[in-house]
Amino acid sequence: MKGVGERWLTAAYAGSAWLGLLRPLEALYRAAVARRSAAYAGGHREAWRAPVPVIVVGNLTLGGTGKSPLVAWLVRHLAAEGWRPGILSRGYGGKHAAYPLLVDDRTPAAQCGDEPRMLGDQTGVPVVVDPDRPRGARRLLEEGCDILVSDDGLQHLALARDLELVVVDGARGFGNGRCLPAGPLREPLSRLEGVDAVVVNGEPRFAPPSGAFTMRLRPVAWRRLGNGERLPLAPLPFAVPVHAVAGIGRPARFFETLEELGVEAIPHPFGDHHAYRGEELAFDDGRPLVMTAKDAVKCRGLAPADSWVLEVEAAPETGFADWLGERLARLAERDHETNSRAGAVPVRHQE
Repeated sequence: MKGVGERWLTAAYAGSAWLGLLRPLEALYRAAVARRSAAYAGGHREAWRAPVPVIVVGNLTLGGTGKSPLVAWLVRHLAAEGWRPGILSRGYGGKHAAYPLLVDDRTPAAQCGDEPRMLGDQTGVPVVVDPDRPRGARRLLEEGCDILVSDDGLQHLALARDLELVVVDGARGFGNGRCLPAGPLREPLSRLEGVDAVVVNGEPRFAPPSGAFTMRLRPVAWRRLGNGERLPLAPLPFAVPVHAVAGIGRPARFFETLEELGVEAIPHPFGDHHAYRGEELAFDDGRPLVMTAKDAVKCRGLAPADSWVLEVEAAPETGFADWLGERLARLAERDHETNSRAGAVPVRHQE
């Protein structure tokens, strides 16, 4: 994507002059990132290419941007178009004895990670967790998937990809535009020049360049944590005020959403991927507890009876679905020509 520059930066790091002291370390970090990228680009390290399309949904910054909701939207959209999608994840926060791990209804978040557990519940498509992305991708192929969507993985270059989508938080942008540890970036902003699309989550507080798509996270229902009962957003199925917990990349986003819905809440922010303990959810005033879907997969059996989950869905602008369809059609054309020349039967989307 062209047109990357100062317009992406926000005031998030304004006044943090002490970060300038970290610039020598930033230079070392950037050099390591550049060496790794050059190793794959120059063929010194080989990326494994799947026989089906691979879409990577990632970000450049630390913290949440809304990429997992976009992954859920993508696989639902692809399934509706006749594809058999599967989700690949690193499974941050989970620990299992052996990989690849195929997530099923009985897999606890402590083993697979909170985001894979949430995505499995929300989409019903095969989800595989594996720190070795190519190995995990091969496991999804065994499940009959004909298109793979990687939740995160922009920086995991060992798996070749056909499309790269970068999700940007509209409120935070890219901060001061500097890499770790002097800023929030995992890679330099120049990385955006090689991705296929940028999706801005929420109202941008900066001027996105031409070609960027927008999306919003749309609340759709309340779900009772105990029995999974889903109820409409209004009228509220619980009394206010409530306690609200959020262990996501930007907890403030969840609390802001509650305020927009007219829910008076006492906020309790936690770190991203927080592993909850029962005492952290036990408030002594009898007020209801509300949480995100990502928190809910870790709070089953811990939270009090009057606990509720706010279900949200990504809602990309209409043009994004059209763009995606065009790009996938081009990939299908390319692979058909390649397989025809090789005399092979294409492993692809079936009408």
